Amino acid sequence: MRVISGFLKGRKIDGYNIEGTRATMDRVKESIFAIIFNDVKDSIFLDLFAGTGSIGIEAVSNGAKLCYFSDINKKAINVINKNINNFNISDKSFVINKDYNDALLYFKNKDIVFDIIYIDPPYRLDVYNDILDKLIKYKLISKNSLVILESDSKIQFNNNYTVIREKKYSNKYVSILKLTI
Repeated sequence: MRVISGFLKGRKIDGYNIEGTRATMDRVKESIFAIIFNDVKDSIFLDLFAGTGSIGIEAVSNGAKLCYFSDINKKAINVINKNINNFNISDKSFVINKDYNDALLYFKNKDIVFDIIYIDPPYRLDVYNDILDKLIKYKLISKNSLVILESDSKIQFNNNYTVIREKKYSNKYVSILKLTI
């Protein structure tokens, strides 16, 4: 697994074999970042359910001002920290070891508003709409924020969001959303 683009392009990302995680395929990552490229520069990015941190690292590599990496898995957190240190991007990275509920509440209490949020939970968890609701309730996004969801099936979203782009990659769906309210 490697960084696809930006100033870290070609660098190897450790941790593709962490138990309980699944890496986003390079071609999926490349496609997503081609779509959101203009929005990434100087953004505040959240990689929720971060795993290896591959998505957030890609965001930093492409100019994100700051990326928050959140995962409940301690092994994943150790790998994320190792990758951040190896790439010398700790000044643009903040790592939090919490489940998604506690992480979102933490961000609310810190008054953080994200420009881009990438959500890739274990597929067995049906938490997408819960997270989408909390993003609004906790004021973690603005009307210009992008929310990117990776799932194993097409998701019915609540009416507060508009699907900007949706694409199927093999057995994955990627949806890019914006607020409608």
